[in-house]
Amino acid sequence: MFNRTTLVILIAAVAAGLGLWASQKYFASPAVTGWPQTQAVRLFQPPRELPDFSLRQSDGTQLVPGELKGHWTLVFLGFTHCPDVCPMTLAQLSQAQKQWEAIPESIRPRVLFVSVDPERDSPDRIGEYAHAFHKDTLAATADIPALEKFAASLSMVFAKVPPEDGAPADQYSVDHSASMAVLDPQGRMSGLVQPPFDPNLIAADLAALTQAAAP
Repeated sequence: MFNRTTLVILIAAVAAGLGLWASQKYFASPAVTGWPQTQAVRLFQPPRELPDFSLRQSDGTQLVPGELKGHWTLVFLGFTHCPDVCPMTLAQLSQAQKQWEAIPESIRPRVLFVSVDPERDSPDRIGEYAHAFHKDTLAATADIPALEKFAASLSMVFAKVPPEDGAPADQYSVDHSASMAVLDPQGRMSGLVQPPFDPNLIAADLAALTQAAAP
């Protein structure tokens, strides 16, 4: 039986997923987008401009929209206490990142891990966590209102799930969208990658998109 919080997030996730599905169904077309055919990345048209946001990176600096320009970026929501999905996803992404290492850093695809658990995840902690999978992974977080706004702009959701009866207060979990958002070199929401994830297909898609966007 779902608790109320889990039920709410599931409903919101379905609604968000339907919105993205509709965008793809009615607007997506390789001929229109001008991008190469992809297998793991689902592009949609037109890309969506993101509202202003400000996240705090693991090095203490602010991550603002302009800093994401010039690269294709995969954005994944998670938290360091996640028992399975987050570490498995970051491990899979690290396999893709290793295949991008020959691409010049100035245009190399990026992975951005955003912790939606700021209560337990300090910038230092998320940096250590993300870099344990791959040194190039960007890691950031913010306060809950800022995270909710950022997640909503990507058609993603998250919600804190209280601990079971009798468990310590800090033993809660966080439900969150498992899909990854795809941002184009202009920093716009341009698509998504849905699980199950295939590192080789993700690597090939992002490499092809990077090559197509290169001047």
